[in-house]
Amino acid sequence: MVRNTLILAKFELKKLLFNPRGLISLFAFSLVWLLLLLYPIRTASSFLLTEEFKQLISGIFGENSINELFQWKVAEIAIFWIAALYLFPLFSIFVTADQFASDKHRGSFRFLTLRTSRDSIFFGRFIGHMLIQSLLLTLTILATIILAISRDITLLLPAVTSGTLVFINLFIILLPYTAMMAILSLYANTARQATIYAILFWAVSAVMIAIVHSQFASLAQWLQWILPGAQISMMINTQGFGSFVYAPIPLLQAGFLLFLGRQYIQRSSL
Repeated sequence: MVRNTLILAKFELKKLLFNPRGLISLFAFSLVWLLLLLYPIRTASSFLLTEEFKQLISGIFGENSINELFQWKVAEIAIFWIAALYLFPLFSIFVTADQFASDKHRGSFRFLTLRTSRDSIFFGRFIGHMLIQSLLLTLTILATIILAISRDITLLLPAVTSGTLVFINLFIILLPYTAMMAILSLYANTARQATIYAILFWAVSAVMIAIVHSQFASLAQWLQWILPGAQISMMINTQGFGSFVYAPIPLLQAGFLLFLGRQYIQRSSL
């Protein structure tokens, strides 16, 4: 089972690297992040270094609201951290929407299940899409490090250290998103449909939590932790190892969603 799972995971990564459609997607992703690095991140990081900007932010948001933002040793990594916390989960919804939908549409699940177990298919696809996102994370973090050392070569070591911690944090954050999209992709007939289901799920959940909050505030505070990404807004004012205090939340969410996904694929007639 483990061997087949890894084979399927590697196959998903190869589809990105050696398939024309995958290469186009990779190029488009790289182009978007190149523009973000050259303009918003590079510009914002230069402002972050000035005392006037620190005073402005402290005056608007309060002295301790985002004080950790100014404790980063590498300004470019700090701005990247804020942008990636919100953008990578969004990218994840689109990147991982086709874990199973195309196979359902083509009817190729029958071919796969004759040669390996459903567990191998499910976890192989999940691991494969996490590998894809790991590659995308690595590329963007390396580009950010290069941007930082082009300003000051002495920032190489702190940039690599901070970049590594950011990578691990973002990888953990993306786990429940990928697991959620695995379930929705099993249910949907196309990747677009899975994406629509994801948007509807988060929108409806947010409305329901808001309604519950108006009547039972304490209950709503617990319910919000069910949604992937509930901790992201609180992670902005963290850095280094301190950001790992929120890691158990996405890990528990991912474990629960993977359990649900495994149960679904085992009992469904694909």
